[in-house]
Order: sequence, then structure tokens, then C-alpha cells
Amino acid sequence: MTRAELAGKVLAFVARLITGAQGHWRGCPPEALQRIYFANHQSHLDWVLIWAALPSELRATTRPIAAKDYWTSSPLKHWITREIFRAVYVNRQRTDDEDPLAPLALALEGGDSLVIFPEGTRSSKGEPMAFKSGIYHLAKQFPQVQLIPTWISNVQRVMPKGEVVPVPILCTVTFGAPMQVLPDEDKASFLTRARDAVMALRPVGG
Repeated sequence: MTRAELAGKVLAFVARLITGAQGHWRGCPPEALQRIYFANHQSHLDWVLIWAALPSELRATTRPIAAKDYWTSSPLKHWITREIFRAVYVNRQRTDDEDPLAPLALALEGGDSLVIFPEGTRSSKGEPMAFKSGIYHLAKQFPQVQLIPTWISNVQRVMPKGEVVPVPILCTVTFGAPMQVLPDEDKASFLTRARDAVMALRPVGG
């Protein structure tokens, strides 16, 4: 077992200890299929919670999208995201001729699954902001990849924006039914429908 694999097991254990990291597969089973899990975004722990809720055999092929400037800003953050999570780094500040989806497309072409947060930034409003267009373009480019709406509950209470010390609170990750772009569906309609699919997974009462 490599150092990264051992660290990953420890991190998964700690995440479950703090949050419970319960995965509810409401609309699909946890199968080894290529997927894009797209979820609401409220905390730096969002990806860790999804990762810990996945069966171990799916973790090895499921990669998060990470802002390169933030997650490579220190040797520790860079090592964790590169070696444990195998993150796909994206540039938040890029040149006009740079395709922001190129690293994601390369990962999908290689057979990996992805976890993305279509809002693009964390929300403190309790529900997702409008989705950006990246998920639509990926869905059109890779129609064979399942799109899985995902709702994360309570993680913002574990580590609210601006905080660095996690608070033990039971969290859940709910995975919905696969979806895809419908024939002749335009971008705006799809993005609204995708956001609605995520919102529909919220537990009763929020």
C-alpha cells in the first residue's frame, strides 16, 4: 500500500467519523459506470463527503474538479489533491484562447468519472445558484457518460465558509437518477432542469 493509499483510507475514516458520510442511492445503484456526479456546493468539504460516501471501488476512478490556484498553493494541499484525490485542476484565471473544459474532457476521455459543482462557487443561501454552462457542454460532448444529480446535506454546518475547524454533524449524500441532454433541448432549459434535479433530492424540511 502506498503512502497516498494509506492517507486516503485514514481521511475516509476521519470524514465518516466527523460526518457519518451516509450515501443514499435513491435513483441509481453504486455501479462502476463512467459518471459525472454534479452537486450543490457549500463547503470545501463537499468533495470529501461525496468521496467518503462512495464505495471504495468507485473512489479510485472518480475525480474532483479543483481550482488550481487554491489547491496547489501549498505543498500539503497540492499533495492531497494530486496523490489522494487525483484531482483535475482547472484555472480560474485563463487566457481568452484557453478551453476551461479541456482538462475535464481529457479525464473523461481517459475513462474517469468526475465530481463537479456547476454553480462554480460556494453558496451560502441554502440552495444552488444558477448552473454555469460547463456541464451542458460536457454532456453534449460525452453523451455516453451518465449524469447523476447529487444533493449534499448539512456539510455547510460542519465547516461553514471561512471556518477551518470541522464540527461533528451527521451529513448525507443523496444520488439521483441518471439524466442526459434531451434531443433539441437548449442550454438554458437543460441547466434549469439539471438544477431542479439536484433540488428535488433535498430532504423534506431542507
